[in-house]
Amino acid sequence: MSLRKTSLTLACTLAAGLALGGAAAAQDFPDGPVEMIVPWGPGGGSDTLMRIVANHGEEYLGESIPVINLPGVSGTQGLEEARERDADGYTMAQIHEGLLVSHYTGVTDVHPDDFEPVASFTLSPQYVVVNADTPWQTFDEFVEYAKENPGEVTFGVTMAGVPHLHAAMIEDATGAEFSYVGYEGTGERIQALVGGHIDAAIGDIASSLEFVKNDDLRFLATGATERIEATPDVPTLQELGHDLELTINRGLFVPKGTPEERIEVLEESLTKLENDEEFIEQVNAAGAEVVIRSRDDYAEYMDNLDQTVSNLAEHIKQ
Repeated sequence: MSLRKTSLTLACTLAAGLALGGAAAAQDFPDGPVEMIVPWGPGGGSDTLMRIVANHGEEYLGESIPVINLPGVSGTQGLEEARERDADGYTMAQIHEGLLVSHYTGVTDVHPDDFEPVASFTLSPQYVVVNADTPWQTFDEFVEYAKENPGEVTFGVTMAGVPHLHAAMIEDATGAEFSYVGYEGTGERIQALVGGHIDAAIGDIASSLEFVKNDDLRFLATGATERIEATPDVPTLQELGHDLELTINRGLFVPKGTPEERIEVLEESLTKLENDEEFIEQVNAAGAEVVIRSRDDYAEYMDNLDQTVSNLAEHIKQ
């Protein structure tokens, strides 16, 4: 046999061996618990929704998915640990838009590019909500007033957080100008709005819908891409002519360098939740929607958002 033929045979044998090795690695994975790091404390939106993902995802993955709460530093402390974990597929970390805000406002050097996406699972549509005693019946009326009276509208947000980003995106898209009032969390912000201490806020179904039903608050628009079943009369910002998506998308990532075949196992297993009726009911009951993005779609969404947050970073720094 010629040297060339011998080399070709060896190359083919090596390639076949690598392919079989990768297939075997995927077939044997996982053979133990896959930890899910949630960088927020127990009882919050991320913890609640990710526990639903974990509880139902175990059936499809074939192994337990213990949730590990590692809160601190605006949801970044747990991600710093996740970044240092072994890239073996046995650690997943929950990430949402807040990481980009924290990164570009200087809170952390952690960035989604330090990880590989698996998929996103839940979407919490955000709303522009105002006190019912304010004169604005529509979003257009609200924006017109905020443009004609710069800084007069007091807008409740979490400073340098996702609500601050969303309000800044509205300003950027409409030319409105708000005066920001900072609150630690959504509940505190909505209570202040109900009490008439501020004019407007970013809220969601879980925090605000009952107050809307009681005529204490009014939804002007939703940042979802389609009208929400729970609020069918509330228009989307896109319907109103603004190319904005104001949502919180919670997804899972693995450390950079995790073998491709293992990421594929996680993605293929966990995205089956899309057709799990009990999972969907529990997510809806928690005030969110089931919107599953594949790893490629989720990566594209985060890349587009990365540019938006980078552009608005100076505006939302504390």
